[in-house]
This record gives sequence, structure tokens and C-alpha cells, in this order.
Amino acid sequence: MLDLMAQGGWVMWVILGASVIAVMIFFERLFHYHRAHINAQDFLDGIFNVLRRHNVVEAVSLCEDTPGPVAYLTRAAILQGAATPAEIQQALESAGLSEIPRLERNLNLLATIAQITPLLGLLGTIVGLIQALEQVQHQAPLIQTGDWVGGLWQALITTAAGLAVAIPAYAGYNFLLQRLETILLDMEQASVDVLRFLSKPALPVEVEPS
Repeated sequence: MLDLMAQGGWVMWVILGASVIAVMIFFERLFHYHRAHINAQDFLDGIFNVLRRHNVVEAVSLCEDTPGPVAYLTRAAILQGAATPAEIQQALESAGLSEIPRLERNLNLLATIAQITPLLGLLGTIVGLIQALEQVQHQAPLIQTGDWVGGLWQALITTAAGLAVAIPAYAGYNFLLQRLETILLDMEQASVDVLRFLSKPALPVEVEPS
């Protein structure tokens, strides 16, 4: 492995650094989405049952104890108390807008790594070919195979390394996008359900945000 890194030159170290960042982003986002993705319908059914008993404080507490954006949206709506449907919808939209950036954090960086690592491999290829041609020019007309083969090794190794990082990074990015879309759909459906429930007879108790 160290021999390949040495033969690949400085470009290989850049690709290696990009691969480490990509792996860290993927597993951090995977863990975050795993925590954020709950059974939204079961959660809302439990919250609605609590609210039907007019126990707003317990409902808010359940939302605070539950991870994920669905619980955050529900809490934001419940804290509106006896507000109008328009005010509840505004609270839901504001909460959703604040959650989306947290859900999308570092995804663009992962996509960027998937896009630029093949270009880094191509850069390494060009650098390796330039080095090989320089050796040929300097050693001509008495050229030994070992004089220029090192540049070819760099060209091939960096190309392979760039693709080896880009392919799983792109696949991981699309996998995370699918998980994100599922969570966003849950948020959208939860907002509709919560707004519909709270737009019925107003809750008798208003609570202040804790």
C-alpha cells in the first residue's frame, strides 16, 4: 500500500485524504438519518391520544424525548396552543426550514468528492505522463525502460485510485439521498396530519416553550 502511495506521487495523498473525508461523511450522515427516521405514524398517533386527554405538557415532553425532525415539527405546532391554522402552518414551515439544513449537512461535500476524485486521478495521469516524457527526453537516445516506467505507474495508479474513491462515494451519496427523501416525506405528511388535528377544536391549554 505504501509502495503504491509512493509511486502515485502527491496526487495519491490528495485522493487518500478525500476518501477519508468521504467515509466520515457517509457514516456520520447514515447514523444521523438512522436516528432521525422514526415510525412517524405511530408517533403521531401516540401524541394525538395524549392531546385528546388535554395533556399538552406530556405531549411536548414526548416530542422532546423523541429524536428526529418529525418530533421537532410536532412540538413546534403544539407550542402554538390555541393559535389559528395559519399560525400553526407558519410554525410548521419555520421549523421545517430550520431542520432541512441540518439534514442536508455535508451532502454537497460528499457529492463534490465523488465528482472531483476522477479529475484528480486524471491530473495524476497527466503528471505521470509528463514525468515519463521528461525522462525519455533527458535520456534520449539511450533510453532504459526504468527511466520512464515510473511515470506510467503514477499515471495508472492515480487513475485507478480516483475511480476507486469516486464510485463508492457517488453510490453512498445517492443512498443517503434516498434516506433523506424518505425523512422529508415523513416531515411533509406529519405536518399535514398535525395541522389537520390541531385545526379542530383548539387545545384548552397553552404552553410556553421550555
